[in-house]
Amino acid sequence: MKLILSSVVNGCRHGKLIEVGRNGSKSLDIPGCLLYTRTGTAPHLTHDTLSLIEGVPEPVHLTLSTLAEHHEVLEEYKEGIGKFIGMPESVLYCSLHDPASPCPSGYNTNKTASVWGGGGRIELTLSKFMAIQQAFKPDWYQSMADGEPLPPGTSRKRVKRSVDRTLSFLDDCLKVHQTSEVLKDTEIIGVIEGGDILEERLRSVRETIKRPVGGFLLDGFQGEDMPDDPKLNLISSVTGELPEDKPRLIHGIGKPDEVLECISRGVDLFEGFYPYLMTEQGRALTFSFKYKMDPEAEEEKSLVPLHQIQDQRHMSAVITMTIQQCEDDHVHSILERNGCGDNEISNKASDSEGKLTPFTTDLKSQQFRADFRPLVEDCSCYCCKNHTRAYLYHLLVTNELLAGVLLMIHNLHHYFGFFQSIRDALRDDKLEQLKKLITKQV
Repeated sequence: MKLILSSVVNGCRHGKLIEVGRNGSKSLDIPGCLLYTRTGTAPHLTHDTLSLIEGVPEPVHLTLSTLAEHHEVLEEYKEGIGKFIGMPESVLYCSLHDPASPCPSGYNTNKTASVWGGGGRIELTLSKFMAIQQAFKPDWYQSMADGEPLPPGTSRKRVKRSVDRTLSFLDDCLKVHQTSEVLKDTEIIGVIEGGDILEERLRSVRETIKRPVGGFLLDGFQGEDMPDDPKLNLISSVTGELPEDKPRLIHGIGKPDEVLECISRGVDLFEGFYPYLMTEQGRALTFSFKYKMDPEAEEEKSLVPLHQIQDQRHMSAVITMTIQQCEDDHVHSILERNGCGDNEISNKASDSEGKLTPFTTDLKSQQFRADFRPLVEDCSCYCCKNHTRAYLYHLLVTNELLAGVLLMIHNLHHYFGFFQSIRDALRDDKLEQLKKLITKQV
C-alpha cells in the first residue's frame, strides 16, 4: 500500500492510496470514507440494493463487536470473511468497536480488551484476537488497543496506562503478524491513544511510528465529551507528528462539519456510520454540498416572478427564504438552488432529547404528510427518483421495513456524494468555500 499525495494545502491532504488490498489491485481516493457494515452487511440493504447506490467506496468497514462471536464459523470456512459475506473483491478493514454503538468503560486489562456484541461482553486475549484476524483475512486491521472512552478529566495515570497497554498490544500483535503466512499481505494499523493529555498523545505517536505499521488510527476522539477546540488542537498535534506517506484514519467522526475540520488537520479516512445513525432516527440527509456557482441558473432564478415562487413552494419555504436573505447571499443562493432551502426549518428540529440535529430532515414530522416532492431536489438516488417525502413519512409512521431501505439508499448516496465534493473542492482549491457552505447549515 502506497500513498501518493497530489497536494497538501493548509493541512488538507488530497491524493490516492494505490496497491491497496491483498493482491494490490485496488486504489482509493483520499479524503474518503469506508462503507459501514454490521455483521458484514450494510444495514437495511442487500447486495442488490447496495448496487443501486453511486460512489460506494472500495473499503468495507467490519467491526469485531458485531462479528467476534461468529469467528469459529469463519475458522471452519477457511476462505476468509470477504467471500463469506459476498464481498470477495472489496478492501476489508477490521476495527475493534462499532462506532454506532458506544461501549462501556472499565473492562480492559493488561492482557485483554473487551468488545460488546449481541450476546454481551466478549473478552479478547491477544491469541484470540489474532486468531480472529487470521480467520477473517482482512486487508487492514486495527491493532488490539485499550481504546475505551476516556472523558476529560481522566487521571494522567489512567491515560498513561492506556497508552502503555496499546503499545504493548501492538508489539504482541506484530510478533504474530510477522510470522503468519495468512497475514503476510495484510496491513496492521497502529492506534494512537492518549485521551485529552497532549504529552501522552505525542508519546503514543512517537512510539507507534517506530513500529512497522501500514497506517495510523486516531482513537478516542468520538463522542461529545471532549470540547471541540481542545479536540481539534490535539488532532493537529498528532497529525503534525505522523509521517506523510501513510494514511491516517479516525474513529467516531461523521458529521459533515466535523469531517471538514478533521480534513483540515490532515486526516484522510473516516468511518461511514453517520448515514446509518440518521436512518435509524428516521432522518434524511438533506444538507447542501454543491458549492459551485452556476451563473446561468442564478440569472434564470432572478427572473422568476414572485407569484410563481409562492405557487410552487410551501409557506415554510418562503419563511426560510426570508430568514436566509439576512445571511450570506452566496451561500443562500447555493442552498436554494440545490433544493435545500425549504428544509431548513425541519433541519433545525430537535431530536427526542431536545438537541438540535443539523444537516438532516426529520421525516416523521407531520408537515411531510402531503409533501409530494423528493427528499432532495435534483438528487439522482433511487429513492428520490421514485418516491416522495409523503411516502417516506407514511412508511416511518407505520413502521414499515421499507422505510429503512429507502432512507439508507438515499443517505449513503448523499454522504458519498459529499466526500466526492470534498475531493473536487480540494482539487479546485475551493475547500474554504465548501466549509463556509456547510457551516451555514449547522
